[in-house]
Amino acid sequence: MSHADKRKQSLYFPEDMLKEIQHEAARLDRSLSWIVQQCWKISRGKLKEFPSSTDEPGALPDPREE
Repeated sequence: MSHADKRKQSLYFPEDMLKEIQHEAARLDRSLSWIVQQCWKISRGKLKEFPSSTDEPGALPDPREE
């Protein structure tokens, strides 16, 4: 069984969005962290389809993607 690296991180959400996340967490009897992690897992493929800021002609490559 792999040991997941857990790091504390503060995230800031608009009030309405936070209320929706809290509502879903209560409905599913899960933590806010679990809800956000599931959202990331579901949506990350879609986010990768968005053009990056370096997707313009002549732009330098993002060193984080090399």
